[in-house]
Amino acid sequence: MGKLIVIEGLDGSGKSTQTPLLERELKEQGRNVMVISFPDYGSESSALVRMYLSGAFGEHPDDVGAYAASSFYAVDRYASYMTGWRDFYQRPDSVVLATRYTSSNEIHQLAKLPRDDWDAFIRWTEDYEFEKLKIPRPDAVLYLDMKYEIASEMIEKRCESTGQRRDIHETDTAYLERCHKAAAYAADKLGWHRIVCYEGRQPCSKEEIAARILEKVTVLLDVPGKDI
Repeated sequence: MGKLIVIEGLDGSGKSTQTPLLERELKEQGRNVMVISFPDYGSESSALVRMYLSGAFGEHPDDVGAYAASSFYAVDRYASYMTGWRDFYQRPDSVVLATRYTSSNEIHQLAKLPRDDWDAFIRWTEDYEFEKLKIPRPDAVLYLDMKYEIASEMIEKRCESTGQRRDIHETDTAYLERCHKAAAYAADKLGWHRIVCYEGRQPCSKEEIAARILEKVTVLLDVPGKDI
């Protein structure tokens, strides 16, 4: 098997910016890299996710329970693995970079639940996706830690420049705040690697964040059996 490395974080944290930068650096090192992203909007498997995010089941994230929403995303990941990257991942020299993965459920859906239910939900998620659906367990999750206030500003700038509409997660700032707290808990509980992406009330430069990510990932790939 190859390596599966996940770039994770709140909406607006810079995942879609950082993954291509990491891909370029790893390819320049001569590594065999594939990039995947979730939800897989180009596939029919993301249909329920798209309906959920567009508000078809309710205008607020809490209108759809954590377990139901998690199932939408899990099936999308399963279909992507089985039809898109399974063969590549099974090569021993492969590196798969994922923008979002199971860890996204452990941020966005955890935030819908009472704190006392968080551990049970994490156990359910890990068992459902990795043991029952048997999609690969990541070798590392790099959590881009961006303050939710900054992330919300970044989302607004992106929407203004692209004309893209916010989804139901992005329009609910109180929900984003809860997600930030849930992410901090999951990162500690599951051993994610925290990449601090802000200084005070300002985001770090994309180059500075990219350097921190590359340093972590290079350790994992260059030292067999080494965790980062």
